[in-house]
Amino acid sequence: MKLKHLLLAVLFVSALQSCVVMSPKKHKALLAERDSLATRTTTLEEQVSKLIADTSRIRQELAGLKGNYRSLNDKYNALDKNYNASSSKVSQLSTDLQKREARLKEVEEILRKRDEATNALKEKLQKALLGFQQSGLTVDIRNGKVYVSLTDKLLFPSGSIVIDDKGKQALKQLAAVLNKEADINIAVEGHTDNKKIKNLGQIKDNWDLSVLRATSVTRYLTETENIDPKRLTATGKGEFQPIDTANTPEALSRNRRIEIVLSPKLDELYNLISK
Repeated sequence: MKLKHLLLAVLFVSALQSCVVMSPKKHKALLAERDSLATRTTTLEEQVSKLIADTSRIRQELAGLKGNYRSLNDKYNALDKNYNASSSKVSQLSTDLQKREARLKEVEEILRKRDEATNALKEKLQKALLGFQQSGLTVDIRNGKVYVSLTDKLLFPSGSIVIDDKGKQALKQLAAVLNKEADINIAVEGHTDNKKIKNLGQIKDNWDLSVLRATSVTRYLTETENIDPKRLTATGKGEFQPIDTANTPEALSRNRRIEIVLSPKLDELYNLISK
C-alpha cells in the first residue's frame, strides 16, 4: 500500500503544479492515466500477495515432503539391513544343507555297500551250508545282518552243551566262509524253549543252558577253526526271544537254537556320523 500512496502523491503534486496552465483535455487524460496506474498497482500488489502466499504454501509442502522422504529413507535402510541379514542367513543355511546332503549321500553309499556285502555273504553261506538245511539250519537277513540259525538237535545231544560230530561239521563249513570274510563281526546267541530244566547237574536253568551252549560254539570256532576271538561275542538269551510262541513240540524245537549273527563292520559309517 505504501507504493500506491507514493505514486498517487507524485501524480497529485504534478497535477497541482500544472493545473494553472493545463488544458481540460490534458487534465482528463492525466486523471485517466492516474486511475490506470492505480489499477495496475493494485493488481501488482495482489500478485505479490498471492506470490507470498504460494511461497509459504510451497515451503510447507516441501517441509512435509522432506519429512516423508526421511521416514521412507529410514524404512528403506531398515529393510535393507533386514534383507542383508536374511540374505546372509539364507546363504549359511544353503551351505549347511549342501554339506548335509553330501554327508547323506556318503551314508547312503556306505549302506548300499553294506547291503551288497550282506547279500553276498548270505549267498556264500547258503551254498556252503546247503547240506545242513534239511537238519534245521536256516540263513536269512534281518535288519541288515545275516542270521545263521542252527537248531539244538543239529549241534547238541538232548540237554548237553557238548557239540556233536554233525554240529562240528556244520560249524566247520561256516568257519571256512567266515575266515575269508575278515570284515564280519560275529555274535553267537544261545536260545532255549520255556520248559524248566530238570536234573542237568551244574546247569541250573535256561539262562545257564543258553550261555553255556553259546560259549561252546564260540570256543569251537576260535580254538578249533581259528577264527580271531576279537571278532566274536557270546551271549545267552534264555527262553525270552522265541521265534514261535506256540506250545507244540515243533515250536519248542524251533526255539531251542543257536543263532550266529553276522554283521559287516561299519567303521567308515561310524566315523562319518561322528564328525
